Amino acid sequence: MTVAEREFDIVVYGATGFVGKLTALYLAKTGGDARIALAGRSPDKLLKVRDSLGPEAQSWPLITADASDPSSLNAMAARTQVVITTVGPYTKYGLPLVAACASAGTDYADLTGETMFIRDSIDTYHKQAADTGARIVHSCGFDSVPSDLTVYALYKRAQEDGTGELLDTTLVVRRFAGGVSGGTVASMLEVMHTSSVDPQARAAMKDPYTLSTDRLAEPDLGPQPDAGWRKGAQIAPELSDIWTGAFVMGATNSRLVRRSNALLGWPYGSRFQYSETMSMGSSPFAPVAAAVGTATNVAVMALGSRYFDKLPRRLVERVVPKPGTGPSESQRENGHYTVETYTTTTSGARYRATMAQKGDPGYKATAVLLGECGLALALHRDTLSELRGVLTPAAALGDALLDLLPAAEGVTLETARLA
Repeated sequence: MTVAEREFDIVVYGATGFVGKLTALYLAKTGGDARIALAGRSPDKLLKVRDSLGPEAQSWPLITADASDPSSLNAMAARTQVVITTVGPYTKYGLPLVAACASAGTDYADLTGETMFIRDSIDTYHKQAADTGARIVHSCGFDSVPSDLTVYALYKRAQEDGTGELLDTTLVVRRFAGGVSGGTVASMLEVMHTSSVDPQARAAMKDPYTLSTDRLAEPDLGPQPDAGWRKGAQIAPELSDIWTGAFVMGATNSRLVRRSNALLGWPYGSRFQYSETMSMGSSPFAPVAAAVGTATNVAVMALGSRYFDKLPRRLVERVVPKPGTGPSESQRENGHYTVETYTTTTSGARYRATMAQKGDPGYKATAVLLGECGLALALHRDTLSELRGVLTPAAALGDALLDLLPAAEGVTLETARLA
């Protein structure tokens, strides 16, 4: 049986969790004739979720699968073309499913923001997945599709215009309204815990190319800090009225974008540099907010990556949002984000890619992005790259997502050449 002949196009694993249910709901509305199943540990909870999804989902089969039972994951992966998973933190629960999909030649998409989990996935399963034809695509939500895809869109635009390779490229979060998801918090805590107990992981997290396919092939471009504060005019003239500070997911996103460049054969350029920042506005207090916010981000990550394991784990888990929880429907609907990515090419041409989306970034918006990545893997295979193994959204799905996302619910994506 070929992958295309399998029983399902998509299995949503973790469908009883908060983002899992939102992803299933999105697929029920937009999946069309896709053959979809729901998977999780509890058949009773899966049944309740399916009952809440509307008439389109009532015939979807239910699959019992558990991260602690690799045989159940193997059986699930063997039945479908694609597994979408929202079961995190991925450092704790993710690798057994990556193993199952790599072995079965099944495509995979997740929401991880855990850099060392991605590194472990690469080191352990990239070759096997490449051999079996599986696409293991990490970070398919707000972390890190907007980052990865806007840079890919800029590369494609510069290529079409014949204006050369990309040089200094910066993503600016211009607007953001929404909560931080329990899953994102759990991922950040896992990153700090891994770094605090493993000196090698801590050192790897300081390397801007820690996710590269070939570290020795990467250029030596000097320091590439993950956090900084500066006047917007230092990024682009169009931002002259604002100040910017550290963006909390910049470290994870930037390493993933650099991996995309490497996977694709470094088409962005040998002098491509990438960073992320967040607008702090244009008020008289904006410089202070940018400086304080950046210093706080740096201090938390530095101290956490060294001493997090010394904190009582139960106390930490008691005070942070729990995975699988989330805001009210009203809060999810009223959220939104806008990111602008600026670049200059080797010929001096300047471009901006703008991606915006309605819905809470960590919940509704992420569910839409993950759902579209799953649909691209399952139903648009002829538009995907020929790459196999442990990939990124841009490397695996770049052209497909550039076509699909502008038509998706609440999403806009455009590029512009600047004066």
